[in-house]
Amino acid sequence: MSTTTATGAQLLSDDDFFRISDYIEMHYGIQLPISKKKMVEARLQKRLRALRIDSFPEYFEFAFSQGQGEEYNRMVDLITTNKTEFFREPAHFDYLTQVVLPEFGHHLGNAPGGLKVWSAASSTGEEIYSILITIEEFLFRQFKKFPYQILGTDLSGEVLQQAVKAVYDEDRIDAIPMAIKKKYFQRSKDRENPRARVKADFLKNVAFRQVNLLKSLHGIERHFDVIFCRNVLIYFNRDVQFQVVQSLCEHLKIGGYLFIGHSESLTNMNLPLKQVKPTIYKKIR
Repeated sequence: MSTTTATGAQLLSDDDFFRISDYIEMHYGIQLPISKKKMVEARLQKRLRALRIDSFPEYFEFAFSQGQGEEYNRMVDLITTNKTEFFREPAHFDYLTQVVLPEFGHHLGNAPGGLKVWSAASSTGEEIYSILITIEEFLFRQFKKFPYQILGTDLSGEVLQQAVKAVYDEDRIDAIPMAIKKKYFQRSKDRENPRARVKADFLKNVAFRQVNLLKSLHGIERHFDVIFCRNVLIYFNRDVQFQVVQSLCEHLKIGGYLFIGHSESLTNMNLPLKQVKPTIYKKIR
């Protein structure tokens, strides 16, 4: 018998939550503690309403009956997608401007293909476009330019579609200085639904791919100068964290930089990395 609220919304039982959370951890490495139950419930309730399904067990049966079909992928996207914003953890972008980019320009500016950056959990694109703006602003002030390429990857195909579109509600860019907004974003003409798009001229150096960091990274460039993998390791257990970071290191040049989230740590992991700042590491071997 399914449980509902006074307004008729379906409730997710603890048993059903643990079944789906165990499945997500087994197949995607992402841990969902019981504190995430309300989030999962709220996100999936929208699908129950849209499909006119009466209970969570019935919904899960429907999603899994398709194999890895449309509803299965939508379910995984809703459960695994996390918050992001422009210039989150600004100290990282300061370090990029003050240390990494000058170092690359001075020592490696003639490297084939130029600077190569990977945003390994790029979500809806705010991180990757923050990196792009940081690089463009640095190059604007330099006499000697260098080319660059940025790859954005994510587990969720749906959020990657949003990232490719590069369109955001205007309130998502409120905190960005006006001069930067005018330079890099085009405002929509619809003032009732104000949105902003990253200008097309700045998108030529950006590419996106759907990637599960726990699976084979076949086809991913192995010589990145910079990798951002922020605020995703916290959803993995310690063994999976090590597995993911070890794999990232295989795709990072010696002398390249790895940025992780402010609540994440690589302490006591046997990795070819040296910490140069909190949550910033340099590959040393």
